[in-house]
Amino acid sequence: MEPDWKALAGIIRRYSTTFYLGSLLFPKEERKGAWAVYAACRLGDEAVDGPAGGPEALRAWWQGVERAYRGRPLEAWEKGLAWALARWPIPQEAFWDMREGFLTDLGPVRLQSEAELMEYCYRVAGTVGRMIAPIAGGGPEVEEKAVRLGQAMQLTNILRDVGEDLERDRLYLPRELLERFAISLADLQEGRLTPGYRALMAHLEAKARTLYREGLSGLSGLKVGRGAIALAALQYQGILDKLRLSGYDNLGKRAHLKAWERLKLLPQALWMARTGFQATETPAPGP
Repeated sequence: MEPDWKALAGIIRRYSTTFYLGSLLFPKEERKGAWAVYAACRLGDEAVDGPAGGPEALRAWWQGVERAYRGRPLEAWEKGLAWALARWPIPQEAFWDMREGFLTDLGPVRLQSEAELMEYCYRVAGTVGRMIAPIAGGGPEVEEKAVRLGQAMQLTNILRDVGEDLERDRLYLPRELLERFAISLADLQEGRLTPGYRALMAHLEAKARTLYREGLSGLSGLKVGRGAIALAALQYQGILDKLRLSGYDNLGKRAHLKAWERLKLLPQALWMARTGFQATETPAPGP
C-alpha cells in the first residue's frame, strides 16, 4: 500500500521549512524517500520535546522504527519509512545512534568536552546525513561527508538556540570551552554577552564553517538531490551569518531567515548542484 505522502509532507512542512524547501529539489521518488526518513527523525525529536514527550513517548517511537525495519509498520510515518527501506540501504545503526542522542536530550544536558559536543551533533543530525546519502545515490565514500554536513547543521542549531535551550535546562556548550573562555553559568542565565562569550561563539562558528566546507565537498559524489542538500545547507549558513551580524546575541533572541531570504538562495543552490562546489563563502572568523 502506498504511504500517505500528503500526511508525511505535512509533518515536514510543520517542523522544518528549511528541509521542506530543499526536498522539493529532489526527483519525485527520492523526494518521497527523504520525506519518509525526515518525518521519522522529526517525530523522534517530538517524542522528546513535544507536549507529550518523555521516556515513554521515545520508547513508543523506537518501537515504530523497529516495526518499519521488520516490514510490519502501523503508523503512517512507519509505512513511509518501510517504503524507503525497501528501496535504499538506510542503516538501522544510524537510528540507534540517533536514539542515543534523543536520550541525552531527556536531560538535563551538560556536556564536558568539545569531542562530546561533536558526538552529540553526530547522533542527532550526522545520522540524518547517513540516512539521506543512499537516497541521493551516494556511496560509502560520501557518507562521512554527509555526517560532517549534518554535524554542521546541528552545531548551527545549538548556536542559534543557546538561550532557549537554557530554559529547558540544556547546555550544549561544553564545560571545557566555558572554562577556556571564562564564562560562568550565571553569565548565560543573566544574558551577559561578555567578550569571552562572543569569542566562544566565534570559535564554534569557525568549527561549523569548516564542517560545512567538508560536508559540501561531497556534493559531487551524489547522483541526485545536490540542489536539495545545497539549499538546506545554505539556509543554515545564512543563520550563522545573521548570528554573527547580531554580535552573537542569542541568549534572548533567535536568528532566523525570512521566506524571501530563503528563496534568494535558490540560484546559488542550483549553481552548486551543477558544479558540486559552493559559489561563494563567508570567511570563517578566527577562534
